[in-house]
Amino acid sequence: MARQSRTQLGNVVLFLQEWLSAPKKIGSITPSSKALCNAMADWLPADKDEYVIELGPGTGPVTQTLLDRGLRPDRLIAIELTAKLADLLRERFPGIHVINGDACQMDTLIREQVPQAKTIGAVISSLPLRNFPPHLAEAVAKQIHQVLRPEGRWVQFSYRIQTNRHQGDKHFKSLPSKIVWLNIPPARVSVFQK
Repeated sequence: MARQSRTQLGNVVLFLQEWLSAPKKIGSITPSSKALCNAMADWLPADKDEYVIELGPGTGPVTQTLLDRGLRPDRLIAIELTAKLADLLRERFPGIHVINGDACQMDTLIREQVPQAKTIGAVISSLPLRNFPPHLAEAVAKQIHQVLRPEGRWVQFSYRIQTNRHQGDKHFKSLPSKIVWLNIPPARVSVFQK
């Protein structure tokens, strides 16, 4: 128990260090709460053979919840821009595919590093897209649209809870969203369907 607490504290410290070095890329000073992770995991595909892409997994709280909910590790592709966090994810979750790279090159990264991933059922994103310049948010949304199968879902959270709309979502059908009040700060989980 004490070792697990030290590990969790170390993960929070690493997360905070990475946030201090690039706050617009990390988007939060704390990892996602269990309530937020559960709200995002609610949208996992029913088909266990489909792949799921996680964007901006950080230290892995959403990753852990996705796996706890039954997602097979070999079906999870985590794309993390920060090399230190990507290394941490490889150590914590040895069965998943971790790609250290930019979500703006998602399609190419997946084709090169996980070529067997033919059917992507969901993209679960913790990227702070509302902090991105519009052209970058649009580029990420375009990549998400490109990799998802028809009727696949893009699950995106934001701390701006007043609206369900996101940059780049115009090519998707908006599904009901949920505000997670038990998160610091509260967050909205928006879901878009291809």
